[in-house]
Amino acid sequence: MFSIDRYRAEWFGNIRNDLLSGLVVALALIPEAIAFSIIAGVDPKVGLYASFSIAVLIAFVGGRPGMISAATAATAVLMATLVREHGLQYLLAATVLTGVIQIGLGLLKLGFVMRYVSRSVMTGFVNALAILIFMAQLPELDPARVPPLTYVLVAAALAIIYLFPRLTKAVPSPLVAIVVLTAASIAFGWQVRTVGDMGALPDTLPVFALPQVPLSLATLQIILPYALAIAVVGLLESLMTQNLVDDLTDTTTSRDQECIGQGIANAVTGFIGGMAGCAMIGQSMINVKSGGRGRLSTFTAGLVLLLLVVFLGDWVARIPMPALVAIMVMVSVGTFSWSSIRNLRSHPRSSSVVMLATVGIVVWTHNLAIGVLVGVLLSGIFFAAKIAQLFKVSSTATADGQVRTYVVEGQLFYGSVEAFLAAFDFREAPAKVIIDVSRAHIWDISSVQALDLAVLKFRREGAEVEITGMNAASETLVDRFALQDRPDAADTLAVH
Repeated sequence: MFSIDRYRAEWFGNIRNDLLSGLVVALALIPEAIAFSIIAGVDPKVGLYASFSIAVLIAFVGGRPGMISAATAATAVLMATLVREHGLQYLLAATVLTGVIQIGLGLLKLGFVMRYVSRSVMTGFVNALAILIFMAQLPELDPARVPPLTYVLVAAALAIIYLFPRLTKAVPSPLVAIVVLTAASIAFGWQVRTVGDMGALPDTLPVFALPQVPLSLATLQIILPYALAIAVVGLLESLMTQNLVDDLTDTTTSRDQECIGQGIANAVTGFIGGMAGCAMIGQSMINVKSGGRGRLSTFTAGLVLLLLVVFLGDWVARIPMPALVAIMVMVSVGTFSWSSIRNLRSHPRSSSVVMLATVGIVVWTHNLAIGVLVGVLLSGIFFAAKIAQLFKVSSTATADGQVRTYVVEGQLFYGSVEAFLAAFDFREAPAKVIIDVSRAHIWDISSVQALDLAVLKFRREGAEVEITGMNAASETLVDRFALQDRPDAADTLAVH
């Protein structure tokens, strides 16, 4: 439930740390936004405007304080084909539609689907993103592209990042690393790659304008598939990042509000010339590890980003890339769940397989949605197999052999119907058969059909069949879908 006091505390409960961490994030966002613009096939200012707009707006309407949202690689890779075939204006229209779809999903309260993502999938997601963050830095460490001095500066920046907190934590160490390396680079004239080498920075504020596309069904047919894909992938990454930040900060936040907030941010961003985005795990980790916890940190990151690139672009362009690479290396190392490696021996094999499969698919495809989908499917398969193993059927007969009672225990569903049917001896055919399901639960159509088949086979052999102990939920399902008491029930058996 919304509370004014809580909302005020989310803005002003951690002012100093939020301002400083937001500044660090803003600097780290610049090369990322430029790189993601290149991936999408658009001018760098599209990604920079998007990062500013999304971060500022999500600070007001998002469900997770302190989480950073901006232009991301996960959404950028889905845009390249649309931009190549139809141009920037169609991308802006798709961004607006993406926001509308996300708002709708939030209003439908579909954030609950995250409860079906297992811890193994979450761990795989985190590890995969840590690997991708590190891999994204490799071009800036390529000996063919950068001078040897780069490695010295990266090492120096990492030393500052990890050692400076031993002196004081009053100022985030990543910010110190950026300032020190930038000052030294300018003072000594070191020739290393800088932010300016990533692409031209915008020199004007964004302007509100409608996407210049025809308002027609044909336009909708072009942008809808892209908007749906971006909306789903964006929410998936946002909600999983939200879960991670919730865990790190020991707090609980609204998933549905985050869906709506992401939608509002994207919808508005499309009108100021920005591309769609979502939550960023790397920048969110920088923010949290730098002390950022509130909405002010996210707002500061977005606003400072715009001020830096528009009004201080000449200075920002001189920030050496090794400083930002070092920050992202720190993020990747800190994000990776190193305990998951040690746990491979002690955790159940199925959990380890799910985690490794999620990591492998995400890293291989660079597609978060595919990796998580594979992980969720594997989790479901392993869970169904485990539940099926807990199922059993036992039987007893009266002394004269005229009545046999089968006691069903466990969960009767598609994964256990084979064991259920195999437990009956249809050739015995006593005068009466009692199927006791008081210790079982009937879950789906497959199990109803299996029960039908058992009843009809016993009746075919001349036995009277009685089903006892059915709970209310199972009885409702059986009453609705069972065929055993219908006049044409024998025809159903013939089909089998």
